[in-house]
Amino acid sequence: MRQYYQFLKNTFNHYVSCMGSVLICEYVSKYWGISGATMASSITENLELQLSEMELLFSMFPNKGEIDLEDASALLYVQRYLEGVREALPPQVSFSVNLTVEEPKADVCLHVSLPHEYPFAKPEIFVRSQALDRQQQKQLNDDLVSHISSLYNGELCISIAVQWLQDSIVPYIEKSKVTSENAPKPKETKITFHRMWIYSHHIYRQELRKKILDYAKRLHLTGFSLTGKPGVICVEGKKENCEEFWRDIRYPNWKHISCKHTETIEAVENVVEHRLFEAFEELTFEAHGDYGLRNDYHMDLGQFVEFLKEHNCEHVFQILFGLDAKSAKNVDLSLTS
Repeated sequence: MRQYYQFLKNTFNHYVSCMGSVLICEYVSKYWGISGATMASSITENLELQLSEMELLFSMFPNKGEIDLEDASALLYVQRYLEGVREALPPQVSFSVNLTVEEPKADVCLHVSLPHEYPFAKPEIFVRSQALDRQQQKQLNDDLVSHISSLYNGELCISIAVQWLQDSIVPYIEKSKVTSENAPKPKETKITFHRMWIYSHHIYRQELRKKILDYAKRLHLTGFSLTGKPGVICVEGKKENCEEFWRDIRYPNWKHISCKHTETIEAVENVVEHRLFEAFEELTFEAHGDYGLRNDYHMDLGQFVEFLKEHNCEHVFQILFGLDAKSAKNVDLSLTS
């Protein structure tokens, strides 16, 4: 496996050296302002380079789950833009690379977002791992950003960042382990139970629905996600886990979403006895009205009210929608949009 990665690294370095003159010419044209035509074409050239690097990454990590695209259609939109099929700029490519460190055993996730100007603008990039304490995680991210900043402007750097991370992360994990072992044993503390009621204009996209389910499962949260229009999410569990879910689920650009209501119970001994839901599930009720083949369908809130009644939380309906639960069956949901 190590020889395989070394081969890919050598291939990538050869690719960068071959492209060196092209990148330098692009840099000179971009910042010396030689030609308006060159400026107009720079985004196209950047996106072509981004696709090339993504192809390399997929060859390095071919297994399912090793690379997760934030938007599964993002690369298709980029390709259509480059082919002239799509006039509007495609969305930024955002993804995560999931790595496994063998010794000491640890899972590491590298989150990446590529601006349209990349590689002539630095990417948004950061690392997360349960094996790192807060101090070492911050230090690792600072060092990674410093390493990326030391590279030439215009140099493709995500594959370089992955290689640096694989070569460098072990000492950060070991320092985190030593810090944890030497830290004084904490006194038994009570748990703060938390429940969040989240409202969204809609929840349609398959990749977003999968992200919600995966995050809730990873953070050991129970509750539900109501798909369609409107969209409602309820998560419950430890307060820090709920807050992490809320922080992560909005990244990088979910705009039409808000936390409508929270419920907190301090100093509980057992989280389970305070849960309203046994697991985290996705809800899909029948559409309200005849919307044909349109994707813009509204969920039947009458069925949603019945679900809330079954779980002893009917009161939250009025908080979410400003409507009495008794009138839910007769409501035109377009008025709540």
